[in-house]
Amino acid sequence: MDDVTGIPTPGKDDETFWATVMTQVEPAWSEPTDDDAFAMDDKVLEAVRALAQRISTRAQAYRAAGRDFDPALMAAPDVQLALLRALYETKQSVDRLAESAATVAGRSGASYTQLGAAWGGIKRQSARLKWPHAVAKRTAGQSIPLQYAGGSALIHHDPDSDSWWFAASAADQQQEESEAVHGTSTEAIARATEFLLAHGLPTGQASA
Repeated sequence: MDDVTGIPTPGKDDETFWATVMTQVEPAWSEPTDDDAFAMDDKVLEAVRALAQRISTRAQAYRAAGRDFDPALMAAPDVQLALLRALYETKQSVDRLAESAATVAGRSGASYTQLGAAWGGIKRQSARLKWPHAVAKRTAGQSIPLQYAGGSALIHHDPDSDSWWFAASAADQQQEESEAVHGTSTEAIARATEFLLAHGLPTGQASA
């Protein structure tokens, strides 16, 4: 994005914070450069190698013998198979995280066209098939389910006050029920997402 100076940046204590945060910025992202992509490759490979060394039978044998696992051992075909298995787990993680991101974006007002554009430019119909529950059609009084960071929440409308509230259960078993003080469903979703993210399980402990 060439010019971001016009995008408001209120602090969280500012009374306009949530209204500003939940107003979608266009464009939502700038295209990653080759350097960005290569840097991502390095980070992914670092994580995948760490998992491969934890699950590799050969690496386990070295640990049991009290010997260091020399990086040259990565050339062993069985270690490469463990690396391939770790890459599969990486793909599973990406799919879970993508579904969470698509759901939060969709429940907060993003369209399937926008979700598809973010996911490498797939068509709206393909995005709908990939994340069929991300953009929910609902009536004014219908509760909105949300899953994020290993937890879940329901966003409810209070017709008496014409406001929204949420009940959330996080991955670490913490629960939160807000007051019916949110002016829009989008703001209630944002607050619920914030709670679920703050109480997600540490990396490596989140359930599938």
